[in-house]
Amino acid sequence: MLDKEELLRLYNLDLEELLNISKMYVKDEVEFCSLINARNGKCSQNCKYCAQSSHYNTEIDSFPLVEIDEVRKSAQDALKNKASRFAIVTSGKTPDESDFDKMLEMIEEINKIDGLKSCASIGILNEEQAKRLAKAGLKRFHHNINTSRTYYPEVCTTHSFEERINTCKLVKKYGMELCCGVILGMGETVEQRIEMAMILSEIEPESIPINILMPIPHTPFESYIDKIDEENILRTLAVIKIANPKSVLRFCGGRMRLSKENQEKALTTCVDGLMVGNYLTTVGAKPDEDIVMVKNLGKKIK
Repeated sequence: MLDKEELLRLYNLDLEELLNISKMYVKDEVEFCSLINARNGKCSQNCKYCAQSSHYNTEIDSFPLVEIDEVRKSAQDALKNKASRFAIVTSGKTPDESDFDKMLEMIEEINKIDGLKSCASIGILNEEQAKRLAKAGLKRFHHNINTSRTYYPEVCTTHSFEERINTCKLVKKYGMELCCGVILGMGETVEQRIEMAMILSEIEPESIPINILMPIPHTPFESYIDKIDEENILRTLAVIKIANPKSVLRFCGGRMRLSKENQEKALTTCVDGLMVGNYLTTVGAKPDEDIVMVKNLGKKIK
């Protein structure tokens, strides 16, 4: 694993030189994934970026866990849009035990669809929950570190960074793949972005989703639109890829803050995965536009 000083040196190289290095680790194919927002709002946690937190009056529509038929239909639509993985995503610190059996049924339904692998992003897990998810056949579990260990208290105080790390360890312990990434532009320093790359390297996730903060009105980060620019987004992507060459680096929420030119530059130099369609509370590109973009770059869709 590269040390902090070396990663910082790489971060500060001429941008084209840096991207030429990260390009060595990028695959010729792009993995598409998609999700369903399966339960929205009323979250007890105070994550300062999040529209779904009950601590902030963001005026979003809250709804309980959706029906299994809706998950099945969304999963089938995702497959038509070239996604090979489909996630159920729910708000809340941890899975609600009253809903957990239904979540397991959703996972089983997704696994019945040929060509689609099940994913879930349902919060902080305990050991029994991790065991039951694995038994239900969940292929991949998503749980971000979001930021660096040193910056985490500036982002959330209702749970700890170590709780997130423990969930990642449980996912690995029970044989599921791990999807674990970050949110850029929340006020972190360059050094803390390097810390993120190093922590991810220690965790060894199969997939690293990269989110770029989309400031939500009435949250504490509502004015954080200028905390990172496009060049520093590209630099961070490149360094994370260099530090995690075996992981699929995936564009997720906030990608639309980058110009089309820089999205394409990232896909040829440091990114080899895309979340297609809309995200949880923000709008993404149209799936057919992403399909065309990837093909025009000479890449295959995995």
